[in-house]
Amino acid sequence: MQTVELLDKREQVMRLFTANGNSDSSEIHEYLFTLARKICEASHVSSDIKLKQLVGKFDGSKLPEEPVEINTYLDYLAENVAAHSTHTSSPRFIGHMTSALPFFVQPLSQFITALNQNTVKTETAKACTPLERQTLAFMHRLVYDLPDEFYRRHTQAADSTLGIMVSGGTIGNITALWCARNVSLSSRNGFPGVEAAGLTAALKDYGYEGAVVIGSSLMHYSLEKTADLLGIGTCGLVRVATDKHNRMDVDALRRTVAECRARRLLIIAIIGIAGTTDVGSIDPLAEIAKLAQEEGIHFHVDAAWGGPLLFSRRYKHLLSGIEQADSVTIDGHKQLYLPLGVGILVFRNPFLAQAIQKQARYIVRATSIDLGKRALEGSRPANALLLHAALHLVGPQGYEFLIDEGIRKTRYFAGLLRTDPAFELLGEPEINILNYRYVPAPLRERVSTGNLSEDDLNFLDQFNEALQKTQRQAGRTFVSRTRVETPRYGAQRPLVALRAVLANPMTTKADLHAVLADQVDIARQIGFAVGQGKSAGR
Repeated sequence: MQTVELLDKREQVMRLFTANGNSDSSEIHEYLFTLARKICEASHVSSDIKLKQLVGKFDGSKLPEEPVEINTYLDYLAENVAAHSTHTSSPRFIGHMTSALPFFVQPLSQFITALNQNTVKTETAKACTPLERQTLAFMHRLVYDLPDEFYRRHTQAADSTLGIMVSGGTIGNITALWCARNVSLSSRNGFPGVEAAGLTAALKDYGYEGAVVIGSSLMHYSLEKTADLLGIGTCGLVRVATDKHNRMDVDALRRTVAECRARRLLIIAIIGIAGTTDVGSIDPLAEIAKLAQEEGIHFHVDAAWGGPLLFSRRYKHLLSGIEQADSVTIDGHKQLYLPLGVGILVFRNPFLAQAIQKQARYIVRATSIDLGKRALEGSRPANALLLHAALHLVGPQGYEFLIDEGIRKTRYFAGLLRTDPAFELLGEPEINILNYRYVPAPLRERVSTGNLSEDDLNFLDQFNEALQKTQRQAGRTFVSRTRVETPRYGAQRPLVALRAVLANPMTTKADLHAVLADQVDIARQIGFAVGQGKSAGR
């Protein structure tokens, strides 16, 4: 009996590896495709299930004793995952940097999974290795636009690295500053360099008292991770003040650089932001680049969000100076409309990444074109195929349309907020992220004059936080929440703000009206139950 059971289990497992002639395979494809299509085509944002109840569906920790039948598992996915997933493609989901995907992404992702190419090594990604290098050359040319001869020399050369495909902006930022640190503290005069000796020994050999990375107060939190991993600690992340437009104050930056020099601190890099996550502001990249070049400091641009503005003839001037950056991060899963897991880091100097090169005897040998030798991540999928396809199928003109449309809709939405006394626009949007808040009727006159007490501000914060949480739970529409500083109420007084991100090409004017109408209805439901203080009683 045991032998029969063992044979049955063996047959059951082997069947999972056999697609040809397997009726289960085609049924799974059809089932999952239908399930995904329903999610992608949904107009609402999510179910209204409470998070505590949803977590209860996943609190078991015992593995199944027997393999589960495929149909049983698919039903489980439909009931517990698909039914309660966030519909990021919904045109009324306008709160985060994730939106609808072009239709070709799903079958192409399936193709990538079926190929199962590991781009760490040419032997496991024979065609995808040169394809990835070509894809990075496309993006490098978009950012830097150097002469044809440069790309003929470096696109497929073993000693060159125009860029690195990464899983996202965080890994891109970490890798860029890793390169910058290693170059700043490289081997010399018998000293083996920071890579071999470590940060403490390297700083001592070079005569520094410490090391820092400088950026604006609106730097992405991934830079905190970077500072931690580089060994300088989050205290080594020096934040420079921003101006009234939420852009880095270059005069303050210049003073900060001088102060760090006076304290004998190594400045590993200066960070410029092309599209802050909170408000979408863009630092004065050309001015920062000039200062960085004068001071001989690595200049890195975090363009995870705003990088694709380079496709737009109307708006690419906002990124003027990015072509002077030593390294640039762009997230493919944001405004390149690709799935999560697609990120790009490009280098102006094609030899910069040699500072982090690693190799092994069985893989990524020094003279090979293996992609894993100059990257933080080792094994990874051939996701460059997704970007390669999009650059051909959507194309530069398609991306230009998408960028221009997002900004157009943002300006329309801002116009709605300006003319509706129920809302207050908290600063003019630079690109396609904007901040605003709901204002209950008793406070609207005081908001119009800017004559708000601290109690009023606290009440508005509580009210808008409650509104956003209630909207999220209801699942009909969605905007996110943040805290922003606005000169109108004092730079030291961050306000709770509703945050809209308008990138989904499927979002219409009617959807924007629906989002605001939903918030007005929710505000009526909340009433003055929140923060029953002095402001509420007036």
